[in-house]
Amino acid sequence: MTKVPRRDPFAADEPDDLRSAGLSEDDNEDSNREWSRFWLTARNFWCGWPAWRVWLLCAILVGIVMLQLYVQFRFNTWNRDFFNALEGRDPARLREQAMLLAPLCLASVALAVASVWGRMAMQRNWRQWLAAKVIDYWIENDRYARLALVQGDQKIPEYRIAEDVRIATDAPVDFAVNVISSLLTAIIFLQVLWQVGGPIGFSFAGYHVWIPGYLVVSVAVYSGLVTGAMLWVGSPLTRVIQVKNQAESELITAAHLLRDIGEGVSPKDDTRGVIAALWQALDRTIRQWRRLCWRLMRMTLVSHTNSLLAPIIGLVLCAPKFLSNEMSLGELTQAAAAFTLVQGSFNWLVDNYSRVADWMSSLERVGGLLLSLDLLNDVAEVDVRRSEAARQAADG
Repeated sequence: MTKVPRRDPFAADEPDDLRSAGLSEDDNEDSNREWSRFWLTARNFWCGWPAWRVWLLCAILVGIVMLQLYVQFRFNTWNRDFFNALEGRDPARLREQAMLLAPLCLASVALAVASVWGRMAMQRNWRQWLAAKVIDYWIENDRYARLALVQGDQKIPEYRIAEDVRIATDAPVDFAVNVISSLLTAIIFLQVLWQVGGPIGFSFAGYHVWIPGYLVVSVAVYSGLVTGAMLWVGSPLTRVIQVKNQAESELITAAHLLRDIGEGVSPKDDTRGVIAALWQALDRTIRQWRRLCWRLMRMTLVSHTNSLLAPIIGLVLCAPKFLSNEMSLGELTQAAAAFTLVQGSFNWLVDNYSRVADWMSSLERVGGLLLSLDLLNDVAEVDVRRSEAARQAADG
C-alpha cells in the first residue's frame, strides 16, 4: 500500500489561517478584468430584438413587486385599525378587520407564488443562454483539449459552467427584485413614519431639542450604523469565498486524477504523488472553510443582533408618545412595524452580504474561465504562424 504523509485534521491552523484575505493591486486588476469579461458576454442576453420577452418578464416582475407592496401597506393599516379596535373594545370594528384579513392573506400568498415563478423563469432562461454560450466557446476549436496550456486556476471548467454560471445568473435577478422592493418599501413606509411619528421635543443639558419626523431620523441613523458595521466586518468575504471555491475545485481535480489512475486512464507510476496531492487539497479545503467560518461568525454577530434589536427599538422610540397619549395603540404598532420594514430596506446589504460576496466570487470565476479561453486564441495563432514558417522552410 502506498504511504503518503497525512496531516492531523485536528491540528492547529497555521498562523495565517485567520488572517484577513485582503486584495493586492494585482488581485484588484485581475478582478476588474474578470468582471469586464463576464459582462461582455452576459449582457448580450438583454440586448437585441429577441430580448423583448425578457424585458416583458421584467415588467411583469416589477408589477408583482408593486402589488406586493400595496398588500403590505394594507397589512400595515390593518394592523393599526385592529389594535385601535382592541384598545376601544369595539366588537363591530374587530369583526370588520377580521373579515379583511382573509383576502389580504390570499392576495399575499398568490403574489408570493407569482413572484417565485417570475424570478425562476428569468433565472432559468439567463442560465441556459449563458451556459450555452460558454460551452460553445469551450468546445470551439478544441479549446477544451488545450485549456491545460493556460496558466491559471481554471482547472475544472465543468464546475464553472455547472455551478458558477448558475450563481452568477441567479443572484442578479434576486438582487434586482429585492433592491426594487427595498427602495419602494423605504419610500412608502418613510411617509408612514413621518406622518404617524411626527415631531418630538425634549430637554437635554438645559437646551430644548426639537426633531421633526424623529422616527425617520432615527431609522436612518440606526440603519447607517448597522450597514457600516457589516461593511467593516464583512469586507474580505468575497476573497475568502473565492479562495475557498478554488480549494474545492482543486480537491475535485485531485480526486478525478486518482480515479483516472484506478480506471487505467493514467499511468500508475504517478499514484504516490496523486494521493499526496489529494490529501494536500483536502487540507487546504478544510483550512479555507475554517477561515470562512470565522468570517461568517463575525457577520452573524452583526446581522442577528440587528434582527433582535430592530423591532424593539421601534417600540421603544414610539413609547414616549404613546405614554403621553399622543399616539394610539394602533399607531404604536403601525409605526413599530413600519420602522422594522424601513430599516430592513435600508439594511438590505446586511441581510444579503454573504450572498453578494458569493455571487461576486462566482462571477469572477466565470470571467476568469472566459479570459483563459481567450488566451487560447493567441496560442492557436502562434501555432498557425509556426506551422506556416516550418512549411515555408521545408519548401525552401
